[in-house]
Amino acid sequence: MNNELIPQPSWWKRNWPWVVPVGGCLTILILIGVTIASIFFGVTSIMDDSIPMEYAIEKINADPEIIELMGSPIEKNGMIQGNFNLNNDEKSANMKVPITGPKESGTLFIKATAKGDKWTYQEIRVVIQDNEEVDLMSDDWD
Repeated sequence: MNNELIPQPSWWKRNWPWVVPVGGCLTILILIGVTIASIFFGVTSIMDDSIPMEYAIEKINADPEIIELMGSPIEKNGMIQGNFNLNNDEKSANMKVPITGPKESGTLFIKATAKGDKWTYQEIRVVIQDNEEVDLMSDDWD
């Protein structure tokens, strides 16, 4: 009887036929996920840092009626919905922003267009949780 030990092939030699395709597919899926996430967060940051967003947040934090209803300070609270278009020298923004204050939460609606650096606002209004609505378009706009 022969008592010699038969050497086993390495883990890689035994498993490479399934490791290579599975690893390659997972790598491709991870790269696609990272690309989609990068695009999503890039677009979100463009809207978040836009002039209409900053201006509207500044306006609602200076409005006594909104401060009385929601408290102060009022901040963005969640993911912005809408669009922000740049086409040559023309820009447009149509955004729906969840906001919150110490007393109440609500939604800020912004519609604006720009030619160059001059923004014109068609809508800036706040709908507070209990369906009370405050329109800031009655203010004087610069």
